[in-house]
Amino acid sequence: MDRAIATGTHGRYLIEPPASAGPAAVLVGFHGYGEGAEAQLERMRRVPGADRWLQVSIQALNRFYQRRTNDVVASWMTRQDRELAIADNLAYVNAVIAAVDREYGAGTPLVLSGFSQGVSMAFRAAAGLSRRVDGVIAVGGDVPPELGPGTLEGVSGALVCHGTDDEFYARVIFERDVQRLRDAKVTVRALEFEGGHVWSDAVVEAASLFLRERWR
Repeated sequence: MDRAIATGTHGRYLIEPPASAGPAAVLVGFHGYGEGAEAQLERMRRVPGADRWLQVSIQALNRFYQRRTNDVVASWMTRQDRELAIADNLAYVNAVIAAVDREYGAGTPLVLSGFSQGVSMAFRAAAGLSRRVDGVIAVGGDVPPELGPGTLEGVSGALVCHGTDDEFYARVIFERDVQRLRDAKVTVRALEFEGGHVWSDAVVEAASLFLRERWR
């Protein structure tokens, strides 16, 4: 018989303090499959104006070695015990954000960003966090199927980005996601850029505008 048991574990996250002192908004990042927290932090650093924000990059709990380089990378979940993994991840993200708030007295707004597999995690967190989320930046990944309109209504705004040559995030899914969010009364900015499965220069520019609109 297949059974599951809860156990404690330690997660890892990186913090980039804002460039200037004083209250700061919070930008939280979720990396893609087979990456570490450093990858998403580097993406966020590229966004003009993000240095005014307290940047937090959360690494997934499921770590493994990248065979080619032997680097330690991670994945948010697999199909095995999926519902349990979702619950574990949400509790983990809530704990990270609470810890950051305690350490830095972080302010609002709070924006979540995700790339590839991290997009699903960003939307799950936006729908499931105990703290208000003021926006989601989603690049190259889909909105989780289990999030219905009533749940997605809690997301105030979203920037959803798709590369025309993205082999992992098809255009039909991108268009479906944009419509799902709009049906849930989410204010959506849809960006389709020339390129593949990347955090492109066009994404960087659009993300910068998205952040400025939420914290001037």
